Amino acid sequence: MTHFLDIHKTDKAVLRDILDQANSMKQARLGQSKGTPDAEQPLANKMVALIFEKPSTRTRVSFDLGVRQMGGQTMVLSGTEMQLGHGETIADTARVLSRYVDMIMIRTFDESILLELAEYSDVPVINGLTDRTHPCQIMADVMTYEEHRGSIKGKKVVWMGDGNNVCASFLHAAGQFGFDFTFSGPERLDPEAEFVGLAREQGVNVSIERDAGKAVEGADLIVADTWLSMHDDQSSRQRRHNQLRPYQVNDALMAQAKPDALFMHCLPAHRDEEVTSAVMDGPQSVIFDEAENRLHAQKAVMRHCLGV
Repeated sequence: MTHFLDIHKTDKAVLRDILDQANSMKQARLGQSKGTPDAEQPLANKMVALIFEKPSTRTRVSFDLGVRQMGGQTMVLSGTEMQLGHGETIADTARVLSRYVDMIMIRTFDESILLELAEYSDVPVINGLTDRTHPCQIMADVMTYEEHRGSIKGKKVVWMGDGNNVCASFLHAAGQFGFDFTFSGPERLDPEAEFVGLAREQGVNVSIERDAGKAVEGADLIVADTWLSMHDDQSSRQRRHNQLRPYQVNDALMAQAKPDALFMHCLPAHRDEEVTSAVMDGPQSVIFDEAENRLHAQKAVMRHCLGV
């Protein structure tokens, strides 16, 4: 069974093949190359279950559209409809869904739900996001960087702010794609030591620098994410603002990176909080290319999982 659960669990050569296919399909749709990969409808007669325990805009639209472009159909299920793990076990849910659909994408909270679903499923399972990782986003990010600047191998990527699930998948990607990674944020929001260790074991340089200005020196790519979760109460929101304010990405910070450094954000963004509007709308920002590439990267992931 070919699942796509995390970047570090997928072979390096396979990851590169996925990105090559994503680029090929994107170029064909834009009319920039011969052939129309979607025309062969590789997901024809396939049904894909899209499960959302967490709400979503980009993940829902990009997966739904991607399946349809490749000739398949989707069944979108919310957390309230599924009630995973409440009443029926996740294992039994996996066994039942496997009798109905050809593939499952899940966007959930606890990583254990994803892992148990994959363990007992007879069809491929794709990690659309958990509280711990977000691999599809980073596949799109690597694709986007390489569109603009060539190979990401050996480059310096700097993460500003909270060492969250997106940061975790960037660390996984650092080891698999061979780029160096610097985290800059408050100590209590450091990324998990396990993920830092996994990247270092692959021979890449991973560093933690509390001073944001020093962190971005020589950076090829600067990445930020929202400071706040939709579940934060007012007191925790204010506390996080105070902790993270020194790590806002603004013009002054971008000026300390390489002149051709790019800026990324997985969106949605809180403008003028973690990043200023001037940077988001500026010439170094590729955030909307990044958002588009979720579609292409995920289509390639789905094809990989189904072997089509």
